[in-house]
Amino acid sequence: MRPRYWESVPLNRMTGEEWEALCDGCGKCCLNKLEDADTGEVFFTNIACRLLDDSTCRCGNYAIRKSLVPECVMLTPGTIKDVAYWLPKTCAYRVLHEGRRLADWHPLISGDPDTVHSAGISVQGRTLPEYEIPEEDWEDHIIEEEI
Repeated sequence: MRPRYWESVPLNRMTGEEWEALCDGCGKCCLNKLEDADTGEVFFTNIACRLLDDSTCRCGNYAIRKSLVPECVMLTPGTIKDVAYWLPKTCAYRVLHEGRRLADWHPLISGDPDTVHSAGISVQGRTLPEYEIPEEDWEDHIIEEEI
C-alpha cells in the first residue's frame, strides 16, 4: 500500500492544499489560552476567538483573519516548531510535527469531516464568544480536561 501524503511528505514540503487539509476542524486552536509566565504551561479556556463559528468549528473569515484579529497566530510550516507546544495534543499539525500518526477520527483517515465532532474531539457547541467575557475573568473559564 502506497503511503498517504502526510505519511511521506515532510510538513515543510507540503503544498498549500495538503497543509490546509491537515486541519481536522476541531476549533481548539481558536480557543483563547493563558500561559503561565513562570512555567510556560498553557491552559485552554472555553472562550473562543470572535471569528470562530461554534457550530462548524471553522473560522468565519479565514482568508482575512489576521487583519481582523491581529493577535491570530497563523500556523505555517515555518512557525510549527515555535508554536506546537500550545496546539492541542490532538492537532494534526502537532501530531505530525512530533512524529505521531493521525487518529482514526481524523477526516483524512475517516473520509468524513464530521468524525471529529462525533468522536467528541471538537469544541462544537461548547464555547463562549470572547466579546462576552472580560479578559480579567478568563481564568474562571479554564478547561480542566486535557486538550
